Amino acid sequence: MKDLFGKAILDFQTLNSPEDLITETTISEEDEMSVAYLFRSYNEMPQMEQRALQLAKGKVLDVGCGAGSHSLSLQNDRNLDVTSIDISPNAIQACALRGLKKAKVQDVMTLENEKFDTILLLMNGAGMCGRLKNIPNFLLKLKSLLNPGGQILLDSSDIIYMFDEDEDGSKWIPSQKEYYGEIVFNISYKGEKETPFDWMFIDYNTLQNAAFANGLECQLITEGEHYDYLAKLST
Repeated sequence: MKDLFGKAILDFQTLNSPEDLITETTISEEDEMSVAYLFRSYNEMPQMEQRALQLAKGKVLDVGCGAGSHSLSLQNDRNLDVTSIDISPNAIQACALRGLKKAKVQDVMTLENEKFDTILLLMNGAGMCGRLKNIPNFLLKLKSLLNPGGQILLDSSDIIYMFDEDEDGSKWIPSQKEYYGEIVFNISYKGEKETPFDWMFIDYNTLQNAAFANGLECQLITEGEHYDYLAKLST
């Protein structure tokens, strides 16, 4: 990976002529994404993200922290002990420059010897496991990082609405897909193309079934207007 997403974040933080990211997926056409959006304050965040931050407690792990805006809010506004991790070295460098005390380059799947009261997976963070078949190991790993009474807060979307309907009203989904929420992401930045990577949007019922199958309770906290939701997983 060229870490172009992280490069855009670091460029914005250091005023190094940042540009919009160009995103494209297997189910959506090219779109421009403003990097400035990743630097939003608490008051600028969607209501669902604000709700997640309100529910955060104790020692917090922010997985896939990006530019670190959620972590900064918890650290500075709530005075919580927050560890912020991302696989992007550039993004973590930007987080440190923004004042995050515990920001480190880390894949959550290889994180060991630490326990948390709250694990955050916001901006569809659960999608990082890429494919539905990876969800059991992903959830079991997160579960192993929780203190007794701990919680996982995550948001995602049901993207079934993006598929065409047959004449009988059922959705037409390409047969090669294991699960309709699985997509491939392409990112371009300043004329460079990132290596395509797998991503996943998981509908609530599928998440709930996977949680139960792996020893986790699953609670729907709130639903948005665009097939999106916030859920809480707990032991």
